[in-house]
Amino acid sequence: MSGTDGAEVPPLSQSQLEDEIARTRAELAGTIDELTTRLDPRVQAKAAAQQAKQAASDTGAFLTGGGLPEEDLDRSRNVKLLLGAVVAGAALIAAAVLRRRS
Repeated sequence: MSGTDGAEVPPLSQSQLEDEIARTRAELAGTIDELTTRLDPRVQAKAAAQQAKQAASDTGAFLTGGGLPEEDLDRSRNVKLLLGAVVAGAALIAAAVLRRRS
């Protein structure tokens, strides 16, 4: 048997093969558990709720003169998105009210 560099690799014993299979199974189980956790809708909903709360808190700080969070660009982006959504919503409401009056 030869390795990737062309050097001869001694064949593995049965116990070494069993150990390698056990390690590979453990790694695979860990990967599956991690993916299951990442893809769980409850975990994603909880993360989204936490981000929304953080964005609201950061927006409040921004509006009271605290500035944008500089340590995390995602949080700064979320503040800008939230403010943009509020402005867009206000514009739609104003347009609807003005349309009804005319």
